[in-house]
Amino acid sequence: MTAAHEPEQPMTTSRPVTIRAAGAVLWRPGTDGAPEVAVVHRPRYDDWSLPKGKLDPGETAAHAAAREVLEETGFGCVLSGFLRRVSYEVPGAGGGTGKQVDYFIARAGDGHFEVNDEVDELVWTALPKARELLSYPQDRHVLDEFTALPDDPVTLLLVRHAKAGKRSDFDGDDTLRPLSGAGRRQRDALHSWLPLFGPERVYSAPRVRCAQTVQPLAADLGIEVAPEPLLSEEGYLEDPAAAVHRLLRIAAGAGTAVVCSQGGVIPDLVGRLVESAALHPAEPGEAPSAELAVGEAVSGDVVSAKGSVWTLRFSRDVHTGNGSGPLLRLVSADYLADASAAG
Repeated sequence: MTAAHEPEQPMTTSRPVTIRAAGAVLWRPGTDGAPEVAVVHRPRYDDWSLPKGKLDPGETAAHAAAREVLEETGFGCVLSGFLRRVSYEVPGAGGGTGKQVDYFIARAGDGHFEVNDEVDELVWTALPKARELLSYPQDRHVLDEFTALPDDPVTLLLVRHAKAGKRSDFDGDDTLRPLSGAGRRQRDALHSWLPLFGPERVYSAPRVRCAQTVQPLAADLGIEVAPEPLLSEEGYLEDPAAAVHRLLRIAAGAGTAVVCSQGGVIPDLVGRLVESAALHPAEPGEAPSAELAVGEAVSGDVVSAKGSVWTLRFSRDVHTGNGSGPLLRLVSADYLADASAAG
């Protein structure tokens, strides 16, 4: 079906982006085990679209994506990573305005659809049929990227600890230096953001400030923060290869993991993962071998601000190493500079 009235047009000029939005490819396993995705009909435009909507003031794109999924489809969801950013024109003053939408991958949770102000019909369908149904090319491009993802990917959230007091103002052992007031605010923002990805395990470099950054999440999960000495600055410096291997072992465990580390570790660690991924070209039909994606914050270089998060997604290579199980290969790395920043 093609929309009778298309409010979304490809960007043909360099119009400034004045509208920010977020959405998701919402999926669930079909009866045959293959994914089926949710496509929604918007009566206002008589079109078929992926769930999406505008960011509220102070909202991150990930928060908005999860909220819009729930509001439009009635289903809760767990995010597993950033997928793609698209830009296009919508009607506005002066003939049109730029709109930017960040799309995430979202696995459906519990819920049921009810007609609402935005959507009057929801269809769960296989990927080829969904592509035919979607009204706009940009939505089809987003779905194509989802289709190209490797089977059974895993997600790890790599956090740099929130702000601590100045080292010069702290008389005790530096490993005991706690979060500052600003750091506690960053911690609270992370406590709101990290659960969107459904983490089940929490790890930290043996620093009070690192453990404090992720302690509220661990408390919610009813678990302890597991110490990881190799992911402290001195542990990493002593043997970077062992630290990278340990991170991959953590990622390969059951469920999404959160790891909190330090500024002297994260940029080099992510850089090594990207470099290693480039040594394993993608097979036909797979996603690119490694990509520093532009998600909720610009991330052309490997950076690591305090309170930031790298969302790392890995594929499970079919080959095994020394009987230790499937090897993991980085397929995307998305950077969030500050979860407390307004969208």
